Amino acid sequence: MTTDLPDHPDILHRIERYYDTVPRWGSQVEQIGPFTLFVSDGGWPFYARPSMGWTPGSVTADDVTAVRVRQRELGVPEAFEWVGDLAPDLATACRDAGLVVTEVPLLVHHDPLAVPVPDGIRIRRLTHEDAAVGAGQVVARIGFAAGGTAVGDGGADERDQLLEEREASASDHLRALIRAGRSVYVVAEDEGGVLCSGGHNPVDDVTEIVGVATLPTARRRGLGAAVTDTLVADAIRRGIEVIFLSAHDEDVARVYLRVGFRRVGTACLAEPPVTTPR
Repeated sequence: MTTDLPDHPDILHRIERYYDTVPRWGSQVEQIGPFTLFVSDGGWPFYARPSMGWTPGSVTADDVTAVRVRQRELGVPEAFEWVGDLAPDLATACRDAGLVVTEVPLLVHHDPLAVPVPDGIRIRRLTHEDAAVGAGQVVARIGFAAGGTAVGDGGADERDQLLEEREASASDHLRALIRAGRSVYVVAEDEGGVLCSGGHNPVDDVTEIVGVATLPTARRRGLGAAVTDTLVADAIRRGIEVIFLSAHDEDVARVYLRVGFRRVGTACLAEPPVTTPR
């Protein structure tokens, strides 16, 4: 992996601190060996990660297993997340403990570029009271269930049906974050409703762009790029210096490379293998 960002080691450490800070907004924190386990208070599920200041190479499969035991006791996901470049040996420990490790591109914004808004589309930032918050979350659910960038099934009809079935309180956590200024949420919509959504969560001078997803039927129209560009512009106006994201795969990463991002490292996720019911 190469990068044209001369200070990228510092950027990685700033991202590392960010990963340790954000979950503390809505979780209880437990220290288990060299790991910090974030136990959600009821919003999004969180993960375990290497504690700040840990010594690279010191984590074993037994340490990983001890965290998994505690996660099972609590009934929370057996998930671990970390910056791979800063913990090169952790993937081996996770695999030795029976987890599947996924490595994805970690990118930072580097080159401001003009990104056009497609014809017939409105991009807007939502307040915590906006009815479209729930629609944006449903769009993300549909989009991430059919990963990648290809046009596919899953469109406005599915969005509207899921939104009708959804409890209004399901958006309470995100609305609270928006109200508190801890999350910025943006949607792209046409006359029929929300087609793409995404957000960023600023902490001091660092923010992560998260959850950018498009209805599969609306892909390949530049909606994700336009939403991302709007989020980047908002972060820049706030004086944020490091704007980063982790892409789902190399295909998705290429979309972000075209809107001013550069690869700076690798983000890692470890989870139990998916079992197929017999």
